[in-house]
Amino acid sequence: MRFLARTHPRLSAAALFGLAVGLLVPADSVISKILIGWNAGVWTYLALMLWLTARSKAPDVKQIAVIEDENAGLVLFVVCIAALASLATITLELAGSKDLDTHHKLMHYGFTALTVIGSWLLIGVIFCVHYARLFYTWDGKEPALRFAEGLTTPNYWDFLYFSFTIGVAVQTADVGVATREIRKIVLAQSLIGFVFNTAILGFSINIAAGLFG
Repeated sequence: MRFLARTHPRLSAAALFGLAVGLLVPADSVISKILIGWNAGVWTYLALMLWLTARSKAPDVKQIAVIEDENAGLVLFVVCIAALASLATITLELAGSKDLDTHHKLMHYGFTALTVIGSWLLIGVIFCVHYARLFYTWDGKEPALRFAEGLTTPNYWDFLYFSFTIGVAVQTADVGVATREIRKIVLAQSLIGFVFNTAILGFSINIAAGLFG
C-alpha cells in the first residue's frame, strides 16, 4: 500500500476515502454500502484528476508518467475489473428496488445513474493516464501516438480526447497508433467501452420500465 501511495497518490487517497465512507456511512444493505463507498472513491478520484489536468503542462505529465510506470498495468487491470464489477452490483441494487414506492425508486435510480456515470468516466480517465504513461516512456524513434497537428508534447487534455473518443465512438479519430502495446490497450478499452455502453442502454430501459411500466 505504501508503494501505491508513492506511485499513485491520487488513486490511493481516493480508494482509502471510499473505503472509509463505505464502512462508516449507514445503509440499508451491504450492497448499498459498497456502492456508496465506490461512488465516494470514484468521484473523489475524478475531482483530483480534473484538478491535476487543469494545472499540468506537458513536462508535468511526462514526470508523472515516469513515476507511475511501475505496476501501471496491474493498476489499470484492477481498476477496470472493479468498474465492471460495479455494473453487476448495480444490477443487484436495481433488483431490490422493484417493490419500493415511487419516491424511493427515484432515489435508487438516481443513485444508479450516478454510479454508472462515475464508473464510465473512471474508465476513460484511467486509460487516459495509461496512454500518457505509454507515450512518455516509449523510447522509439517515432511517437507512440501520432496527433493530427504533429504534436510531440501532449498534455492530459490530449490524452483525455483520445481516450474518450474510444469510449464514446469506439474509434481513434484523428490520432494514429504507432505501437503494438498501445493497440492492445486500445482494443481492451474498446471492448470495455462496448460493455459499458450496452449496460447503460440496458439500465436505461430497466429504469424506464420501472417508472412507467
